[in-house]
Amino acid sequence: MTEESAHDGGEFTADGGGQSDEPHTSSASRSDGGDEGGERSTGSRSSSDLRSDGVVRRDRFSGGPARSFLSSLAADERIFEADLEVDRAHTVMLAEQGIIDDDVAGQILTALDAIEVDGHGSVPDGEDVHEAIETAVIQRSGADGGKMHTARSRNDEVAACIRYRLREDVLEAIETTLALRESLVDVAEAHTETIMPGYTHLQPAQPTTVAHWALAYEGAVRRDTERLLEVYGRINQSPLGGAAFAGTTFDIDRERVADLLGFDGLVVNSMDAASSRDFLLETTQALSTHATTLSGLAEDVIIFANRGFVDLADDYSSTSSIMPQKKNPDTLELVRAVAGDAAGGVQGLTTTLKGLPRAYNRDLQRATTHAWKTVDAVTEASEVAAGAVATADWNEAALAAAAGDGFSTATGVADLLAANGVPFRTAHELVALAADNGADYDALETAAQDVLGESLAAHVEPAAVEKALEPAESVASRDSQGGPAPDAVAPQIESARESLAADEESHAAATDGLETAREALRSEVNGYV
Repeated sequence: MTEESAHDGGEFTADGGGQSDEPHTSSASRSDGGDEGGERSTGSRSSSDLRSDGVVRRDRFSGGPARSFLSSLAADERIFEADLEVDRAHTVMLAEQGIIDDDVAGQILTALDAIEVDGHGSVPDGEDVHEAIETAVIQRSGADGGKMHTARSRNDEVAACIRYRLREDVLEAIETTLALRESLVDVAEAHTETIMPGYTHLQPAQPTTVAHWALAYEGAVRRDTERLLEVYGRINQSPLGGAAFAGTTFDIDRERVADLLGFDGLVVNSMDAASSRDFLLETTQALSTHATTLSGLAEDVIIFANRGFVDLADDYSSTSSIMPQKKNPDTLELVRAVAGDAAGGVQGLTTTLKGLPRAYNRDLQRATTHAWKTVDAVTEASEVAAGAVATADWNEAALAAAAGDGFSTATGVADLLAANGVPFRTAHELVALAADNGADYDALETAAQDVLGESLAAHVEPAAVEKALEPAESVASRDSQGGPAPDAVAPQIESARESLAADEESHAAATDGLETAREALRSEVNGYV
């Protein structure tokens, strides 16, 4: 992607490719009007000239080893469709505003349709996809094809193309978070009474349930979804009409173009519209946060698989090339690693954007790749995590057998003593002493004699202590809001289902809105071709 000024034939750059906005002085580079918002004249250049040089390169800037370094055409395949749609919407608006004639608009739109059919690989060489498509339009429709670029710059054009494509990528990422949440809630519903060991510092801590564990991750992924939905809203603002950065002299209708492309509103300030990339950074940060959540989830399941608590489906496992008995959680190990890639994307993008002055700078050509790589990697990792969780088999017997390891019910005994008048810190001391000397009722009785100077039975019924020592009873007693007791988990599941349904509705509304806009734009285009 390359960027340029609105009609001065300036350079392309973009978050993907191109040049800067410095005006070129060659007469072939621009028409005689000012350098903002005008349409470029191709002069008497032949189609073969255009094929070799494109519509932006001029003799002074046409050669040298730096040309390939500047070019982003190959990487721009990702926004090929987006650029065609942006071109269509802009052309329709120009015709509606009387800036270009309807028949010229029809020629341009017909050429764009043909270019779409032929595909990205058919466009001429150029510094970026924007120049290449414009060159192809001029080749197909003649000099009037150059009127397509009236009243805009590659600066606002590329910003729009990035936003147009990125919003679709973010919606796909959101969809994977919804699938993961559904998998986690399904696991919770199936395992509300499946006792398992809970850990802190990877040491046995307190008994809990598989449902409680799954809902802990559902809550985190829910917040990841919310962040991405908020990011989507800020991506889906149209920068078109900002031109190079100083607007245009033409009587354009920015709201109309935004509506045709399904944007929810405008980035109003023209300098902000053309140059800002905070939406890229925010997107990458939100994705990195989700990748961190996924990494923790993957680590847990990897450890559980190692301990025989869970068995991953073969589709999400692999074997050794030499040890045939091995079943390795390779997919989740890669999910875990994606967090590093995403964090690197945030760091790279932050460093690229740091200290850039307004308005456009060529550094931005290197910015977008960080977002593309991050959204691709995290979306795939999220999808894999959802599938792995949905198809895993929990070993209830092994989980139950390990739930009491490490005297994990000790806190329940201390709570019981505290509830019966023993200061909690004293109860803590008593149970800690018992933990070192057998971790059973006899050890607790001996510790009571040492700490309290009297029998444990003086404070609590022996049957109540024995009950507190049982992992299942310990879990059942922890019925505070958000706790692991089945009665406490039930409303958590209900809340998770309600939140999931609401976010699915928001996602569907956004997706439907984009499809409706595509259909509306197609209808407008059909009125000209």
